[in-house]
Amino acid sequence: MSEDVKTLVSDMGAAFEEFKKSYDQKLDNLEKGVQDTTLDGKIADLEKKLDGFEDISKRITASATTQDQIKEQIDRMETVMRRPNSGFDSQQIDSGLKAFDSWCRKGMEGLSADERKALTVSNDTTGGYLAPPEYVRELIKGITEISPIRSISRVRQTGQRSIQIPKRTGQFAAQWTSETGTRTETTGWQVGLEEIPAHEMYALVDISEQDLEDTVFNLEAEMQGEFTEQFALAEGTSFVSGNAVGKPEGILTNASVGETNSGSAALLTADGLITLVHSIKSNYAKNGNFILNRSTLGAVRKLKDAAGQYVFQAGMSLTGGMGNTILGHGYVEAVDMPNVGANNYPVAFGDFRRGYLIVDRIAMSVLRDPFTQATVGNVRYIARRRVGGQVILAEAIVKQKCSA
Repeated sequence: MSEDVKTLVSDMGAAFEEFKKSYDQKLDNLEKGVQDTTLDGKIADLEKKLDGFEDISKRITASATTQDQIKEQIDRMETVMRRPNSGFDSQQIDSGLKAFDSWCRKGMEGLSADERKALTVSNDTTGGYLAPPEYVRELIKGITEISPIRSISRVRQTGQRSIQIPKRTGQFAAQWTSETGTRTETTGWQVGLEEIPAHEMYALVDISEQDLEDTVFNLEAEMQGEFTEQFALAEGTSFVSGNAVGKPEGILTNASVGETNSGSAALLTADGLITLVHSIKSNYAKNGNFILNRSTLGAVRKLKDAAGQYVFQAGMSLTGGMGNTILGHGYVEAVDMPNVGANNYPVAFGDFRRGYLIVDRIAMSVLRDPFTQATVGNVRYIARRRVGGQVILAEAIVKQKCSA
C-alpha cells in the first residue's frame, strides 16, 4: 500500500474514533441535561470531514476492491510512464502522479493551479492526445486568374501538326472606261498562306507511392484539375503576349496590329478610347470587344467624355438586355494585359473572332509513369497539351498605347 493511501486510511480511522468519542460524550451530556455548544460544533466539523473521506473512499473502491489492487494499479501506471519510450519526461511524470494522487484524495475542485495544468489538453502528453482536432477533407485554394482570350476568339480543332489557311494579301482596283474604251488587265490581286503550328506545353509532377496510398485526398484527380488550370493560365498569357517562338503569338506582339495613343503620357482618356474604337472598320467595331485587366477597368470606370457622360455603363444582363459596356461595347478582363502606365498597351479592341485564331491539337494528355522513378518510390505524372494561336487578320484588332 502506498504511503499516501496509508495516511488516508489512518486519518479516516482517527477522525472516526474522535467522532465516536465526541458523540458518546454528547449522549452522556443529554442524559445529564447538560448543553455543550462547543461539543456540538466539534461533532459537526467531524461529520463534514468524514463525508469528505466517504467520497474519496467511493472513488477508490470503484476502481479496486482492495488496497493491494490499488497499489498494483498505481505501480503499473508509474512503470509505464517511466519507460524510455513513453513520451513523458521525469518532471511530467512527477507532476502527473502528484496530480493524480491529489485528485484521488481531494477531487477536481481540490487541485492546485499547477495540478490542474498537468491534466489539460494544452500538453499532448498529459491529455492533449485524447482531444484530437477535426480534420476537414477540403483543400483551400486561391483563385488562379486566367486571361479568357479563348472565349472571344475563333477556335478550331485539328488532327495535324498545324493548319494552313489561304489569305488574300492584295486587291486590284476597278477602273472606269468608256463604251468603246480599251480595257487592260487590273492587277494586284494576291493571296498568301497563314500557317498556325500546334505548340506543346507540359507539366511534370512526381508523387510518392506512399502518398498516393495514404493521403485522404484523391491526388490523381487533384493533379488533373491542377494540370487543366495551369495549362489554361499558360495559354492565356501566350495569347496576349506570346513571342511565337515555341508558343502562340500574342495579340500585343504582332507587328501588324495597329495602335493609337491615349492622349496622355501615362494615363487613359475618354477621348483616347473613342479614338481607339473608331480606328478600325465599322464591321469590325460592330462585333468589337475591349480587352483589359481589372486595374485598368477600374480606371476606365472613372472616365467621362466631353458631355460629362461616363464611358462605362452598367447594363441589365439579368433582364435580357446588354451587359456592362464601355462606349457601348462589351469587354473581357484579361489578367495578362499590362497596367496603365507610360508606353504600355493596357487596352486592345477589335473583332477577335475574325482577327485571332486558336488551334487545338491535343486538349490534354496525362501519362502515368510508375517505372522510371520506381527506384526512389515515386510515380511520375507527365501532362501534355498542344495548342497554337496567332493573329490572322490584323486589321480587325487595334491596341492603345499610353502616350501623348
